[in-house]
Amino acid sequence: MNPVAVITGASAGIGVELARVFAANGHAVALVARRGPRLDALAAEIAAKKYAPALVLPVDLAQPDAGDRIAEALAARGFEPQYVVNNAGFGLVGRAADLDRDEQLAMIDVNMRALADLSLRFVESLVRHRGGLLNVASVAGVMPGPGSAVYYASKAFALSFTEALHRELGPKGVRVTCLCPGPVATEFQARAGIAEAEASWPLAVPAERVATAAYRGLMRGQRIVVPGLGPKLVMALVPRLVPRGILLRRLEARQMKRGRQAGAA
Repeated sequence: MNPVAVITGASAGIGVELARVFAANGHAVALVARRGPRLDALAAEIAAKKYAPALVLPVDLAQPDAGDRIAEALAARGFEPQYVVNNAGFGLVGRAADLDRDEQLAMIDVNMRALADLSLRFVESLVRHRGGLLNVASVAGVMPGPGSAVYYASKAFALSFTEALHRELGPKGVRVTCLCPGPVATEFQARAGIAEAEASWPLAVPAERVATAAYRGLMRGQRIVVPGLGPKLVMALVPRLVPRGILLRRLEARQMKRGRQAGAA
């Protein structure tokens, strides 16, 4: 079976940049996302640069059989994962009791269930190829998120789960890294209902820089990668120095402001 880097959420944002970085470093890539035409365009771009041909797997990770479909499609084409990159995810802004419950459950399916499934499903293959696992969490994973409660909780799960796997799979020769970016200008904001432009935020880091840092960190076997000085300070200091009650109030006010701005846009 030929080794491949499976990258979810590869139709936009950080996922696109991760696919480009892996392809540029000589890896065959399998592009996973719902939007097939976007994956086709990215695969064509990769082919035009004379990199290894990219596999296109249009799969909705919110569906319970998503992992089965990915595994079957790879096997049918003679590939098995050397690297798994769980980048797919989305968020919603608003109070949990007011947001659509089904959408929030779909968020759990993508951000948590699919991430756990793909992290565990291919462990034997990762061991065989001495590969790695890269899971995308967020600086949001170190704090609660009133105004975006399920999203923040899902990223806390991704962070905790990946750190544990780093310890468990390391002795087997598998590198496991958790990427925790701060604000990044991608389609994520529009999907979440955030109106302001992330690129103007003081903590924003470009998606291509995030992807490059993530790839390098994975290859070095780093436990956590936090691109940018601002996000590093937030992740390291805010939960320790800001009293929990004050942090909760400020986060809620900020998220509610974002939601109102999006509604007026």
